[in-house]
Amino acid sequence: MNKPLPYSQMASQLSLREKVGQLFMPAAFINDTEEEVLRLEKLISEHHIGSICFFHSRASAATNFEGKKDVVHNENSFNRLKDLIKRYQAAAKYPLLIAIDAEWGLAMRIENTPQYPYAITLGAMQNQAELVFEVGKQIALDCRKAGIHWNLSPVVDINLNPENPVIGYRSFGDDRKQVTEYARAYIEGLHSMGVLNSIKHFPGHGDTAIDSHLGLPTIEKSEPELLQNELYPFTELMKKNIDSVMVGHLAVPALSHGKAESASVSKAIITDYLREKLGWNGLVISDALNMHAVSKRFNGKGILEHAAFEAGNDVLCFADHVEEGIRTILKKGNTAQIEKSLERLWKLKERAFSSVSVGGELRHDKELMQNLAKESLTLLKGTFSELEEFRANGFEYLQVGKQNGRFSELLANHAKNDSNTLLAIFPKQVKPKGNFGLTDIELELIGQTLKEKNTVLYLFGNPFVLNLIDWQQAKTVVVAYQNFKSFQENAANHFMGKVKAKGKLPVTLKS
Repeated sequence: MNKPLPYSQMASQLSLREKVGQLFMPAAFINDTEEEVLRLEKLISEHHIGSICFFHSRASAATNFEGKKDVVHNENSFNRLKDLIKRYQAAAKYPLLIAIDAEWGLAMRIENTPQYPYAITLGAMQNQAELVFEVGKQIALDCRKAGIHWNLSPVVDINLNPENPVIGYRSFGDDRKQVTEYARAYIEGLHSMGVLNSIKHFPGHGDTAIDSHLGLPTIEKSEPELLQNELYPFTELMKKNIDSVMVGHLAVPALSHGKAESASVSKAIITDYLREKLGWNGLVISDALNMHAVSKRFNGKGILEHAAFEAGNDVLCFADHVEEGIRTILKKGNTAQIEKSLERLWKLKERAFSSVSVGGELRHDKELMQNLAKESLTLLKGTFSELEEFRANGFEYLQVGKQNGRFSELLANHAKNDSNTLLAIFPKQVKPKGNFGLTDIELELIGQTLKEKNTVLYLFGNPFVLNLIDWQQAKTVVVAYQNFKSFQENAANHFMGKVKAKGKLPVTLKS
């Protein structure tokens, strides 16, 4: 694909309709049928689309919102992704920016690709910005190998609400300064490989208990309170090296003159506050416009797209009604605003296409994963000597949840003691919905074990799982965060007294 010409040359060549088309970012799916692929090729060609964002499938959680549709899996997903990018680029009159949500790697959307730890796991590491940089760098390298320019990450929301159904594990934690430091390191890692970033979800989605895929969360805080917490990472990070800001679907009345309207369609929040008061002059991208927090509040095709543009978004992510949206913006939109939005987008294109292409197969960085496991492992309760005594006296092994076997394999040969139980919890899911996938029977078994046995507990999942149980009854509690092989091996080494736990819980549990 040829590089885009400089904006100074292109501004006069594009028609106004083409300029508006450039502002749309429809969704692309790696598991689409040929008919659906042809439909998107036609949309790109006829409406001069400027960017596309890849998702797994039309049945996945990001598009089906935890629905009951069967998710199709594709063993050859990475090659499929590369082939589709080539096809869509070939259909475009002007080079497309290719985007994806790859917060913890391409695996967030594309199976059989490298998955790195969630942000909450990275947040458990102490003074390890260099390792976070390496994570960003490796994710960016994988993006480049696929042909992706724009990683719509990192999440810089502060994890202030344990009931948060959509942010929780995607945040670096509840410490505003560490969230900012680790986000900056991650961004620098992306930049080192020539991949664009987007900090999200402005003005801060951390302290909410409603999933904005389903409804509109509201944060009832004053502006000074927001500046102390939610807005802090944004105001700090916008000072340097940020490519774009993604605006979330959440109502923040203190910033919108008391209105309970979504930030993503609020001119008061995007234009008046983000741009004029905070001084952000870079690109603004909306969160996915198919999300029910906004999509259910606008009747008529194209009306939501126009409202999002009118509010100040330069790029309309996951716009479902492209043709109608273009027509409405052409009819009602401000020409000067269209020109300015195109200029911001085009400058990102110039930056993205200035890097030479990167080929090769994806590879898992085992050494990096081992280091991340060692630095994040958290001893929440107990001491080294208590673990040593527990091992010496013997124990029973009990595993609840997913039956991943590496941790148990490494601890198979041990002296038996019915009074001591080594309890390993492997939650079936990372989101809190449905008790992280743990059944009532499993939770009852955990509770009974904690009450009746001398228990050492290892958790391979979201630390907020501990809010479901009386973990204080355990003799020792260790949080490993991930169930990856390297994390299980490191946890086993810790139990055997071979390594120390260096991490610290990055969030606050219920008291």
